[in-house]
Amino acid sequence: MNRRKLLKTTGKIGARAFSAMMYIFLYLPIAIVILFSFNVSKRNILFEGFTLDWYGVMAGNSALLEAFGNTLVVAAASTIAATAIGTLTAVAMFRYKFRGKSAIDALLYIPVVIPEIVLGIALLSIFSICKVPLGLVSMIIAHITFSIPFVVFTVRARLSGYDRSVEEAAMDLGANRRKVFFNITVPIILPGILSGAVLAFTLSIDDIIISFFTTGATSTTFPLKILELVRSGVSPDVYALSTLIILITFAIVITSQTIAYKKKS
Repeated sequence: MNRRKLLKTTGKIGARAFSAMMYIFLYLPIAIVILFSFNVSKRNILFEGFTLDWYGVMAGNSALLEAFGNTLVVAAASTIAATAIGTLTAVAMFRYKFRGKSAIDALLYIPVVIPEIVLGIALLSIFSICKVPLGLVSMIIAHITFSIPFVVFTVRARLSGYDRSVEEAAMDLGANRRKVFFNITVPIILPGILSGAVLAFTLSIDDIIISFFTTGATSTTFPLKILELVRSGVSPDVYALSTLIILITFAIVITSQTIAYKKKS
């Protein structure tokens, strides 16, 4: 009996230690970014003192804020378009059978599994052939391209097990297809649509490689700006803006989890 208790206690200690190590591994880099945003030293090798000056410097860094604004514009526009196209594609492939459906289904995986550098070069070649000027528009198109499959897969996962008898009942009561889609289908698959939109938005904000190939001289994004600054050293005002992004992200996650918990209870 004592041996069982000892093994159980040892197992709990091991599980807690493993969980602690995992959380340290995941969140220590984030904690360092937040800490160095308050560092007096510009070199950010050691923490030499506490200051809020870098947040003022960040607010006056027009190039950095412009790059972050470009990132939000590209992410928002590409997310809206990719979510709309991806949702309609997922619903159409779920409802209808047509020739070439399996081929289209297989082709959707190519933008997901193909290396980003290959996709970036391919998109750059297409823009060059079609005489599309590189800038925010080209980046939005590129981000829509690689975001659509993720939305399709997420919405289609939500559609698995979808009961179409609900739609049939609504049509029997006089609702047309448009009303059925917007009043019944969309609310039922809305969690999948929102998950796909969040995934597309996150991928867009985080993207570097495809943005590097499809951006213009006056349309630098936040990740590309940081990549540029890495060569000369990342200044603490970048850490300050990153800290604000982290805090906003945490606030969104906590709010969404709180709402989901309240709905379950």
